[in-house]
Amino acid sequence: MSNMNNTRNLKNNCKPCGQQETPSINRCKGCVCNQLRRLQTQTEVDLFLRGGQIIEDVVFITFDPKDCCAFFNDPTTEPGSTIIVDCQDIQAIRIEAD
Repeated sequence: MSNMNNTRNLKNNCKPCGQQETPSINRCKGCVCNQLRRLQTQTEVDLFLRGGQIIEDVVFITFDPKDCCAFFNDPTTEPGSTIIVDCQDIQAIRIEAD
């Protein structure tokens, strides 16, 4: 009887074989990540990164909440280039005034 209870408890605590955990859409945490989720595309911003680097006058393209990547264009310094930054590495963003 004891073995049967142990087997039942193990079955209740185990995931079905082969089932993979679904990645959380909200794994990208923090103020900047939350702002990027709602930021309108084509918005011009300045990025203030951890370590003190500043990236100025880039245009927001999109944000991927699955891997925390934020995509920006740099039309002035490197036309046609794309900057990809982990939103968790951005300490602040400045939204450019029109």
